[in-house]
Amino acid sequence: MSLKQLHKKWRKQFNEDCLKRDNNKCVFCDKTKKLDVHHIINRKEIENGGYSLYNGITLCEEHHYLAELYYQSEITDEEYSHENLFKLINSSKEKAIINSKKLK
Repeated sequence: MSLKQLHKKWRKQFNEDCLKRDNNKCVFCDKTKKLDVHHIINRKEIENGGYSLYNGITLCEEHHYLAELYYQSEITDEEYSHENLFKLINSSKEKAIINSKKLK
């Protein structure tokens, strides 16, 4: 299987697993429409694209946008910090990195 095919497979499983874990709703506001699975740590910074359940969180469009603004240092609300996002899903950067390395 090519790397592109693997990433497609991992992305699909990542989205399904995160949505299931988060009960198909935004972890901040419980919205169930227009959801995105957000990579807490940018997928380019973690092995295998960071497609680990421990690196994903379900957010509505509005909260996803705010999380991206935090990542780009355009807002400073700690609610959107990596540490807080990991805490919301009972994870950590270390778990995300270790689990991403295990993707096959």
